[in-house]
Amino acid sequence: MTSELTTAARLGFAPQARVLIVNADDFGLCHDENRATIEGMTNGIFTSATILAPAPGFDEAAEFARGCPLADLGVHLTLNSEWQDWRWAPVLGPDAVPSLVDQDGFLWREVSAVFKHAKVDQAQAELRAQIDKTIAAGIDPTHLDCHMGPLHLRADFHELYVRLARDYRLPIRVTPRPILRRLGLDHIVAQLDQAGIFYPDNLVIGGRRTPESANEYWTETIRKLPPGISEIYCHPAYASAKLRAFAHDAAKREADFRFFTGPGVREHIAQQGIQLIGYRRLRDAMRGGKTRSELLWN
Repeated sequence: MTSELTTAARLGFAPQARVLIVNADDFGLCHDENRATIEGMTNGIFTSATILAPAPGFDEAAEFARGCPLADLGVHLTLNSEWQDWRWAPVLGPDAVPSLVDQDGFLWREVSAVFKHAKVDQAQAELRAQIDKTIAAGIDPTHLDCHMGPLHLRADFHELYVRLARDYRLPIRVTPRPILRRLGLDHIVAQLDQAGIFYPDNLVIGGRRTPESANEYWTETIRKLPPGISEIYCHPAYASAKLRAFAHDAAKREADFRFFTGPGVREHIAQQGIQLIGYRRLRDAMRGGKTRSELLWN
């Protein structure tokens, strides 16, 4: 079998080039997540972030986006509200999408509950509303990804994911192409290719680490990045008492934030010969240089 054209090659990078997107997930979760994300995007090496449209800190994230229109911001498509004491409801409201909510009117806490109860047409309506809410708030989204992963894990939800990416002409985070093929999921690769959807060649899913080992873990992860466009994502935050009250991983979130805003990370990346980009490069290549509004009106 001949080798397939990588996303890096489509964007004009050399065959052995190592290119990195560093994405901050959960922007909009709360004030302490927002503070860390904004600092990481302005002073650290976060090249993109994705916003939780239903979450309590959305307005603060949107305010930052309006003040920094070139910030590389996507939509963190959300069908779950996992924290016991920090919940959110659907953007459309519980009555409009009853299969997406628990008895308290919040999005399901577990992915398994989404798969047990959610109707795909209601999920589609809610996720479109999340994207539209983001755009209406003055944000020009650069990509889509998925909070807690349900859109990756079942065929009908993955088809919805591709459909949203196609309709809004946005790149997405997905399982790398070679892994999809090894799992016998060639039809997903075909869906992505037929829709012209771009996505990173490699995806780094954060492995086992403690707050104390985060620096060593990420340093080694960056050193071992393969050729192509890779995405690393984490959930940066200040581990305040308020965050610790509901997030069991608050200390790890702060440790990741400290690494990606620390004095040595940019030098380490440069020493490795790695180039940093954001999702905007993928989006603009998908669109042939056109903005979403130009696509809608032409």
